[in-house]
Amino acid sequence: FREQPIFSTRAHVFQIDPNTKKNWVPTSKHAVTVSYFYDSTRNVYRIISLDGSKAIINSTITPNMTFTKTSQKFGQWADSRANTVYGLGFSSEHHLSKFAEKFQEFKEAARIAKEKSHEKMELTSTPSQESAGGDIQSPLTPESINGTDDERAMPEVTQNSEPRAEPTQNALPFTHSSTISKHWEAELATLKGNNAKLTAALLESTANVKQWKQQLAAYQEEAERLHKRVTELECVSSQANAVHTHKTELNQTIQELESTLKKKEEEIEGLKQEIENARELQAQRDSLTQKLQEVEIRNKDLEGQLSDLEQCLEKSQNEQEAFCNNLKTLLEILDGKIFELTELRDNLAKLIECS
Repeated sequence: FREQPIFSTRAHVFQIDPNTKKNWVPTSKHAVTVSYFYDSTRNVYRIISLDGSKAIINSTITPNMTFTKTSQKFGQWADSRANTVYGLGFSSEHHLSKFAEKFQEFKEAARIAKEKSHEKMELTSTPSQESAGGDIQSPLTPESINGTDDERAMPEVTQNSEPRAEPTQNALPFTHSSTISKHWEAELATLKGNNAKLTAALLESTANVKQWKQQLAAYQEEAERLHKRVTELECVSSQANAVHTHKTELNQTIQELESTLKKKEEEIEGLKQEIENARELQAQRDSLTQKLQEVEIRNKDLEGQLSDLEQCLEKSQNEQEAFCNNLKTLLEILDGKIFELTELRDNLAKLIECS
């Protein structure tokens, strides 16, 4: 694990259309994690984002790269080695500013690392290496080929780009609703797992509270017994010094028991807070369950609308076919009438000639 993530955020990922070089093409259906990675072996910084098992961003930061904010929630940078421009749509302006600050910071670190690398090569290189005129680099895998020192000129992207990809006109509402339903089902499954863990922790905490209450009662009984014992010793014993010493020891024991009692009470308060948090998570789970049910109802309505549209389309096609058949019939009748009129004209012409 030579590469470690040093900063992560969530954003919608886009790439420039390779054909038009103007329009954005979304590469993720929803917001995904975008992370800065540092390779300590090669001393390079990379931006990596995965959508499932697919790498949708794998860009090495070079000193000549520039991250540009094109709107309050959208930013972009060009990667000439990948021959594309990446765009990120964030949920807030704060997240965009934080990502841009990290980009500038790691870009400066890459520049310093490159200068140090050049100085080291100049000190250690032989005359033959100096005449070769190329940078010495370790072999690169296909996954690590991203970014160069010379940025390729890319077209300016309009500043009205939205951080989320809008659906096309041909997309059906049913598909979008199914995607939302699957997303909420995944969220609900995660919450169910968390709820089971919290329930187990709650049961364990309740058992510990009962045990600590029993220990607390035992400590209180022990303290009362010790107080009574001190009183008996003060009344019965004639040796004042011995009694005083014993009383001091008992008082210290009582103080220790009171300190232990205070700690147990603090632990009980902490467990009460955990129980309250578990109840809040339960309320959130119920809310998400209700939202999922609403999405399912909406999904069924969209299915009904889609079925009605299909029936209307089929009916329209049948009516169009019937209309075409009627036109063909009329054309055939018209051809027959024209043929009859032609024969009639020929006959009349013959009669005129004969007369």
